[in-house]
Amino acid sequence: MTARHAPGTLVVIAKAPVAGRVKTRLCPAYSPAEAARLAEAALRDTLDVVLTTPVRRRLLVLDGARGDWLPAGFEVVPQCAGGLDVRLAQAFGLCTGPTLLVGMDTPQITAELLTTGLELAAGEASFGPAVDGGFWALGMAEPDPALLRGVPMSVPETGAVQRHRLDRAGLSVRELPLLRDVDTAADARLVAAEAPGTGFAMALAALAGTGVR
Repeated sequence: MTARHAPGTLVVIAKAPVAGRVKTRLCPAYSPAEAARLAEAALRDTLDVVLTTPVRRRLLVLDGARGDWLPAGFEVVPQCAGGLDVRLAQAFGLCTGPTLLVGMDTPQITAELLTTGLELAAGEASFGPAVDGGFWALGMAEPDPALLRGVPMSVPETGAVQRHRLDRAGLSVRELPLLRDVDTAADARLVAAEAPGTGFAMALAALAGTGVR
């Protein structure tokens, strides 16, 4: 079995890094153009890690147009209309068998973390909690879009509600490590310091001019 054809599907749900449309919470510490540069770096890091993870299928569910940041090796489909819960449900609805979904806000993820997430998902479900109360990863052995629809997104209780949905469905949920999403300028500095070798950290250092602070 080759790495490219190992079991499972990795899904990245992302927004094209266009100034004024991504990472708006990084402003005004950064300009819209600078925030887009950081978003692109985080997205590139995420896609690169997914490419190095042994998996059968790599799927990018994208809001916006493809750019030169997109490497070969991904199946790309557009995001549907609707709230984030609907768009996440759509992403899972495109998959069968063990599936792990991540976003573009955690450039510190590693192939080891994704492999573990898929392995745990193959049991029944895996869940990666985020510091802000959301989640950075969600995995299911048999994707069920209904478990996403109606979950309130981008609020402090998002993760708790989503985890409760999985528990209430009778799934055995295994947790992944707690990670920090890049939402604010403070988040950006902390994540860059945690993963100094990433393109994201280097992009942040370039904006700072004197290195990551």
